[in-house]
Amino acid sequence: MEAPPGAQATQVPIDVREGTWLNVDVSPRGDEVVFDLLGDLYVLPIAGGEAKALTSGASWDMQPRYSPDGKSIAFTSDRGGGDNLWVMNRDGSDPKPVTQEKFRLLNSPAWSPDGQFLVGRKHFTGRRSLGAGEVWMYHRAGGEGLKLTERASDQKDLGEPAFSPDGRYVYFSQDITPGKSFEYDKDPNKEIYAIQRLDLETKEVEPFVTGPGGSIRPTPSPDGKQLAFVRRVRTKSVLYVADVASGAERPLYDGLDRDMQETWAIHGVSPVMAWTPDNKSLVFWAGGTLHRIDVATKKVTPIPFHVKGARTVFQAVRSTRPVAPDRFDVKMLRWMQVSPDGKRVVYQALGRLYVKDLPSGTPRRLTRQNEHLEFFPSFSRDGRSIVYTTWDDDALGAVRIVAATGGEGRVVTAQPGFYVEPALSPDGKWVVYRATGDGYLMPGTWSRETGLFVVPSAGGSVGRKLTRDGEQPHFGAKSDRVYFLRVEEKETEDARMLQSIALAGGEERSHLKSAGALEMRVSPDDRWVAFREDFNAYVTPFARGSKEAMVGPGTKAMPVTQVSRDAGEYLHWSGDGARLSLHWALGPKLFTRALKDAFTFVDGAPKTLPPPSFEGVDVSFSGKSDVPEGTLALVGARILTMKGEEVLQEGVVVVKGNRIVAVGPVGK
Repeated sequence: MEAPPGAQATQVPIDVREGTWLNVDVSPRGDEVVFDLLGDLYVLPIAGGEAKALTSGASWDMQPRYSPDGKSIAFTSDRGGGDNLWVMNRDGSDPKPVTQEKFRLLNSPAWSPDGQFLVGRKHFTGRRSLGAGEVWMYHRAGGEGLKLTERASDQKDLGEPAFSPDGRYVYFSQDITPGKSFEYDKDPNKEIYAIQRLDLETKEVEPFVTGPGGSIRPTPSPDGKQLAFVRRVRTKSVLYVADVASGAERPLYDGLDRDMQETWAIHGVSPVMAWTPDNKSLVFWAGGTLHRIDVATKKVTPIPFHVKGARTVFQAVRSTRPVAPDRFDVKMLRWMQVSPDGKRVVYQALGRLYVKDLPSGTPRRLTRQNEHLEFFPSFSRDGRSIVYTTWDDDALGAVRIVAATGGEGRVVTAQPGFYVEPALSPDGKWVVYRATGDGYLMPGTWSRETGLFVVPSAGGSVGRKLTRDGEQPHFGAKSDRVYFLRVEEKETEDARMLQSIALAGGEERSHLKSAGALEMRVSPDDRWVAFREDFNAYVTPFARGSKEAMVGPGTKAMPVTQVSRDAGEYLHWSGDGARLSLHWALGPKLFTRALKDAFTFVDGAPKTLPPPSFEGVDVSFSGKSDVPEGTLALVGARILTMKGEEVLQEGVVVVKGNRIVAVGPVGK
């Protein structure tokens, strides 16, 4: 990995005898150990002593593993731009990449007994930054690799692979808690992780070490008769060893640093440890140092090390920012919607609805009230009205309609509730909306009936339920059917379907199916569908005859065009015929793509289509900061002034408005 462009480098000396989260391995001859420290790899006599650096530089190297013949070392490194599996000679020379992934990155290498293959953990993410792992196998010479395990979901982790000495099995640890979403409040005293075993001949996976406290970091002995692992026992992470034949388990050492079973640990839930070649001892890291434990007697012997060298530190990129400005740029614009004639836009910001004439008008409040919050605006098909929802902690929510020119909204729902996503029918006579549940923070009243509902736009009637499941209700060309997105939760991945239902109720139909679309919007002429998947916006023709045709960025059944470059949400249409356009939002910017610029076969299309849109129109505004009034003095404080080592034991801090205007000792 090269130095960051333009960055100033500084050499920082290190002289340490301890380290944090060291991954360690023992050479096949048992004469030395290799470990990682602060992104470099070191070799050390097994009895301890002066550590010799094998790698150095700006790259982050970790998880070294000796090959079975002892001639090579596999390791994880980001020297190619992201974590991948690498192999180098035992002396650190001639490093070469085994994998060259740029997105689904790899770590945790482990050798096959014949030294020809490596297994590693490949990282996958879905709709959350949290992810999950799969075990993949690669020839040491490279290639795209072979998948050995299937992730249960995009949020339940799996990793720490290890071959059995006979080469038949691959052990790994896996989050086996119920459900498919990552949870932050898991109980480690029950069972979060289990050690699984993959039979490479039958392709079957079976639980191998289970039980309270979980089981992680499977480490088979060289003769295959024992399996070392880590388990949580109350508040301690404990090193265990199990007899492979009988399953008998016994604890060896309870002084390990805390494992990461409750958290998210893509590089392993516990550091790599290793057996000595004679199957009698284990080498591991704990409490900052390396240790060797005799499995029979539980006697622990320290392996002292000394690392003296330097690290290259690059100056951080910094920019000057005002700490407490009087005004700020409003950048979080939600539910952006362009009028059917394309001349104005409405959106929500700071809890209220704003309208702006396009392209360069001044944003202004749509309504004149301050009694409740406003959400989910949507234009009527003729552009004269805007339907939206409201919220008040005491009065709860309502669906309202207001003139597009502004004014006072009128309520169309007859009872309070939790209402989102309203839409007016093309003839303006009906409003469909979604009623949600109470969630965790809101009151539980008026939340028994959830789903999609319809109510006359004139108001005064209780909403009539259309369907219990569904979201994002909207209309196509006619007012007799309502389109919506239905999500069916499955064990591996959700099924997302564009469906419709008669406005009078019943006659449900399925139109399109997607593996990952978060939005689907039918055009006003019923001829096109816009969808959002992997954060980007796409358009495809709406084929009405097929039953649940698959749609996605890579589908081949129908033409699909990506219209956004970076990301986009709040998909919606405006215009008709030759003026039909798709709109989406990203932060404070509104993006537009005319349909004729999306497909070459559309009338009026250019010979060469423009690339995905990246030039949006900023429709935001600046708001006045909520600056407190008056002057406040904090007296008798202990103040760290950041002037060297200066500390004021009895100080005063004077704050005027939102600014600190004075700091000093009491009495000055």
